[in-house]
Amino acid sequence: MAEIKFPRAHVITGGFPAGSPAGHDHDHARLRLLTLLAEKSMPASVANDFGDLAKWLAVSRLLVTYVAGPYPDAAQCAALKPWLEAGGHWLALHGTSGGRAERVDGVRQRRTVKTEHHALLGCMFLTHPPLCKFTVDVRDATHPLTQGVSGSFEVEDEPYFVELQDAANTHLLLTADYGARAVSDIVTRLYPADSSLQPDGKTRVLGYTRALGKGVVTYFALGHCHNPASREGRPQDAERPVMRGAWESSAWDTLLRNAINYTPA
Repeated sequence: MAEIKFPRAHVITGGFPAGSPAGHDHDHARLRLLTLLAEKSMPASVANDFGDLAKWLAVSRLLVTYVAGPYPDAAQCAALKPWLEAGGHWLALHGTSGGRAERVDGVRQRRTVKTEHHALLGCMFLTHPPLCKFTVDVRDATHPLTQGVSGSFEVEDEPYFVELQDAANTHLLLTADYGARAVSDIVTRLYPADSSLQPDGKTRVLGYTRALGKGVVTYFALGHCHNPASREGRPQDAERPVMRGAWESSAWDTLLRNAINYTPA
C-alpha cells in the first residue's frame, strides 16, 4: 500500500434492506464516528453498504463498519483481503459480524449464514439475549488498542454471542462472563452448539484483533443504539425509546479513539 500523507477513512453505516434502520440508530453511530475521525483531522467518505467498497479502499487506510444486515459479498471480500494484507485496518463494530440470515422452523429469530466475510472478519454472530448491563473485562491492557481503559468496565448493551473463525491467530482484547443475566435458550436450536463459549465454558469474546499480512482487523461487538424511528413496531421498547448504551461510555470512546489512531506494525 502506497504511503498516504493524510490517511483517509471510509465509514459504512446502514441497515438492510436499503433505507431500513434494522433496529439501530445508524445516524447516531455515524455522527459519533465522524466526530471522532474529525478530532484527528482524518478525512472520511461515507456509505450505507459495501456496494462501492473497492473504489474507496483505493484511497483509504482505515475502514470502519457499523451495519445491521449489509455485508461484503465474495467479490467485495476479494477486494478487501489484499487491501488488508497491504497494510489496511478494518475496524468492524457490532452487527458487522452478522450478515445474511435464514429462517429456522419453529424459531422466530433467524440463523446467520456463514459467508466469505466471516472468514475475513474472523467471527460470526450467533445471537444475543435482551439488552442488559454487564461487565466487560480487558484481556490485554498493554495493547495499543486498549490503552487508557481500566481492567474492566460496566456497559449496557446487547450481550453478543460470536463464534471465532480463527481462534489460534486471534488476539483477545475484551471478554465478558454474562452469567445468569444473559442466557439464550434458542442458540442451540439455531446452531449445533453454543460455539461462542470459550474453553472455560462461561466467557465470551467481545473484542479482538488479528493480523492479515501487513494489515489488521479489529472487531468490537459493543455499540447497540436505537431511537423511536429505528424501533417502530416494537412494543417492548415503549419504556426505552432512546438507548445509547456504550456510546455514552468513556471506555467505549477511548477504545474507538485508540482504534482510529492505531497503525498496523
